Amino acid sequence: MDSQRLILVLIFSFSLVMLWEGWQKQNQPKAPAAKEQTAAQQGAAPTPQTQLSAGPAAVPAPAGAAKAVVKTDLLIAEISSAGGNLTRLELTRHKADFDKSHNFVLLDAGGKHRYAAQSGLIGDNLPTHKTEFTLTPGTYELAAGSDVLTVRLQAPETDGIKVAKIYTFRRGSYVIEVAYEITNGRQTVLAPHAYFQLVRSGQPPEGNGPGMMGVQTFTGPAVYTEEGKFQKLSFEDIAKDKAKFVHKAKDGWIAMVQHYFVSAVLPPPNLEREYFARKLGDDLYAAGVIVPAPAVAPGQTVQVASSLYAGPQEQDKLAKIAPGLELVVDYGWLTVIAAPLFWVLELLYKLVGNWGWAIILLTVLIKLIFFPLSAASYRSMAKMRLVTPKLMKIKEQYGNDRVRMNQEMMELYKKEKINPLGGCLPILVQIPVFIALYWVLLGSVEMRHAPWLGWIQDLSAKDPYFILPVIMGVTMFVQTKLNPTPPDPIQAKVMLAMPIVFTFMFLWFPAGLVLYWTVNNILSIAQQWQITRMIEGGKPKTA
Repeated sequence: MDSQRLILVLIFSFSLVMLWEGWQKQNQPKAPAAKEQTAAQQGAAPTPQTQLSAGPAAVPAPAGAAKAVVKTDLLIAEISSAGGNLTRLELTRHKADFDKSHNFVLLDAGGKHRYAAQSGLIGDNLPTHKTEFTLTPGTYELAAGSDVLTVRLQAPETDGIKVAKIYTFRRGSYVIEVAYEITNGRQTVLAPHAYFQLVRSGQPPEGNGPGMMGVQTFTGPAVYTEEGKFQKLSFEDIAKDKAKFVHKAKDGWIAMVQHYFVSAVLPPPNLEREYFARKLGDDLYAAGVIVPAPAVAPGQTVQVASSLYAGPQEQDKLAKIAPGLELVVDYGWLTVIAAPLFWVLELLYKLVGNWGWAIILLTVLIKLIFFPLSAASYRSMAKMRLVTPKLMKIKEQYGNDRVRMNQEMMELYKKEKINPLGGCLPILVQIPVFIALYWVLLGSVEMRHAPWLGWIQDLSAKDPYFILPVIMGVTMFVQTKLNPTPPDPIQAKVMLAMPIVFTFMFLWFPAGLVLYWTVNNILSIAQQWQITRMIEGGKPKTA
């Protein structure tokens, strides 16, 4: 098999892999509604988990519920008196996908995705996420010079037990502390549990439509523990009660992941916890954790708390918030290449202050790293150009005898010291890097709405005027003309059609990816032209 044919096979093989992966994600049959049974129906002993499963979550909040609006330097949050739940969260430093005059909304209990953060206590007469709390409605704004803002809600006193729910917001942070202050007015010891859960519909967010070859980023719950490491839970598996993850641990967190953003419940370390994920109703799911509260003696007041991260998937910051939290960034099946690729890209961005120029520098760096390999490949292709007339003659002479024709061709390659597969090596290297960079552009929130120059104002989106794809197509055509002409006329026509096919494909790719491929082509043309000129001119065969 000659080099051009192998290149085609490699390209389309990787394309088929991507297409198959995307097809599987989009066309899996919807799971039937899971049959829910209460602890009484199952005949099981009452446990914190079965008590929590007794009823579905109330999303959205009742229309008559009071609300408090909290404003910090990073977010605008709404807290409802119904359950004291966090029912809406806007991120003021991130704009909406389609209307950049509005802030991005992550949580929205009354929106299309019915997405909220809920919590409650488990025990007799203790408040849950359905209890009506007392709060002072209005706007709570982080004052200038202040770094902390708290909002306090009070549950109705029941049987001598007083419970307050306290939200704590901090300047410059997407981490929100949710705490319960429990005062025991009984004559007996109280041993409650607290639960913290994220409730969401099973649909991906807007702006997460099919990408290259139909590939989508992951939307759904994820659990991290030292024992099980990072485990994704699909909504389909949860509905069928087939989701496999570590349920009990002394560490870790549980999250609801979507494109570019994440909400995660982060219990204190070294505390026994039980993770759960369940279907609540029609296209509504909950993922959360149950933790024990300290025993509350008569007349004593204790607190039980957990942190909630709700914000962008900024990898360097996530890693500092909780172990393994940076793993929510979805790089697909090429994470082993994509993760270090982003690390280098981020270093270059810090040097130049623009992600577009950082991509160009990364392209140059990759080209330099693989320069010896590319040079050897281009020398092989340059030699192939020289022997093309001889190959055509062999084809004419032995065209009716395929075995003899292949034998004569191999003899010619051996005589001229040509490796017919040498031109495929750069493709073998570039394809995984290309796909990994695609995942970096698709999954890194740092690239979201990141401008380069002129008309390119979002490197994670397609070129609005298709200028870069056209330039890329021209560079591919030039490369084709520099390559040796295949002896097979049909194959030669296919190679000439490749730039047109790829230009059409790249019309819908992220502009940053097209920029990478275009710069890579330009550098390849310069290198290949120089090597071809040296060999065909009889100069020393050095790169």
